[in-house]
Amino acid sequence: MQGKWDDAEREYEGMIEKEPDTPGLHFLLGRLLLSRPDADAKGTERAKQEFQKEIQIDPNNAAAHYVLGELASRTDNWDEAIAQFSQAAKLDPNFAEAYLGWGFALVTAQRYQEAIAPLRVAERLTPGNPAVHYTLARALQRTGQKEEAEKEFAIHRSLSATPPATPPPDQKQ
Repeated sequence: MQGKWDDAEREYEGMIEKEPDTPGLHFLLGRLLLSRPDADAKGTERAKQEFQKEIQIDPNNAAAHYVLGELASRTDNWDEAIAQFSQAAKLDPNFAEAYLGWGFALVTAQRYQEAIAPLRVAERLTPGNPAVHYTLARALQRTGQKEEAEKEFAIHRSLSATPPATPPPDQKQ
């Protein structure tokens, strides 16, 4: 938060050296590595390794599975993304973004019918998220459920519509 990336990295590495099997430490280091403003492919790969170590220590860390799903998505590794997002969702049934990532990865992999169930959960958890409705509409459309798809596209449009800009009450002229 203070922009002291190198100091924070050394601090996490020191803690890991002292207690390498402490749950959460590898996850925190991985997040730090991804959040660096100068993050590159090497840093991303190192972060991925930290998340994998975290899962070895704590296989129930839904957040680590989710981030691994995001990293797999970035490289179009859809099978890995599906596996990681689905695991995150199974570990935390209220993790809406994991359900959305899972559904999106399935849609991208053209596994439309499979995508509907996780996207319906994401919709239930975050009904105001336009991305959920759009992705669900695509899956429904591709499975021949045109009427349901149109409803979802309409919800997406209504949620994505930008209201006219009005100045805050204290700034009206």
